[in-house]
Amino acid sequence: MDLWTTMTVLILGVVEGLTEFLPISSTGHQIVAADLLGFGGERAMAFNIIIQLGAILAVVWEFRRKILEIVTGLPTQRNAQRFTLNLLIGFLPAVVLGVLFADKIHEYLFNPITVAVALVVGGIIMLWAEQREHVVYVDHVDDMRWSDALKVGFAQCLAMIPGTSRSGSTIIGGLLFGLSRKAATEFSFFLAMPTMVGAAVYSGYKYRDLFQAGDLPVFALGFVTAFFCAMIAVRGLLKFIASHSYAVFAWYRIGFGLLILATWVFGWVDWSGAAAL
Repeated sequence: MDLWTTMTVLILGVVEGLTEFLPISSTGHQIVAADLLGFGGERAMAFNIIIQLGAILAVVWEFRRKILEIVTGLPTQRNAQRFTLNLLIGFLPAVVLGVLFADKIHEYLFNPITVAVALVVGGIIMLWAEQREHVVYVDHVDDMRWSDALKVGFAQCLAMIPGTSRSGSTIIGGLLFGLSRKAATEFSFFLAMPTMVGAAVYSGYKYRDLFQAGDLPVFALGFVTAFFCAMIAVRGLLKFIASHSYAVFAWYRIGFGLLILATWVFGWVDWSGAAAL
């Protein structure tokens, strides 16, 4: 692994880890970063699967006590059973729509310009959601009903459009549907576990021929980097939302999206897609 490959892997691992659970679109940032670094092709798809697993392992580790409580309480505890059912219900829309439309979306929408537009539009919606009167019906994630989980699950499907943000869709959707900021954020984290693992397993099986033993050092470095950066981001976000709104992320999305569009309009950057690795 040469120096340029090492730097590229570290940069993409950091980008994945820091953005996966923030409402600013990890996929969008990965597309933009990979385009700028010239990192693309089929091997890059395999690499992205691995670093996403690194990021999701971080949130599993961060909520390991809650997960253990749910698993051990499933046979007898009503709260654990209801929480698990809510996760399955919230996960279902992404499964159905992902299988039906994921390939077409990847073919036509995975480019920096789509990302830029989605970042701006999502940022405007986020500002509107934060400024409107927020009536809370569900204060804690354990108090969610199956209908709340289903609505958040459909909101999550918007993240199939790159630049929208999976966490942004679920968190803002949760706020609009009456969840407290803490409940919406925690449910977004938990819903990410089956969603991202399911997507990784599906993609890993579909592109299993792309995984080569010679790429193990690249995958390992990206995995570890994404894991530790995602842990930092998750802990930071949970502390941040205790006393702040999501407006700062909305303004970041709008500014970043407009910057990408400006570089495209004025020809400062050739957003023609990443070269094959």
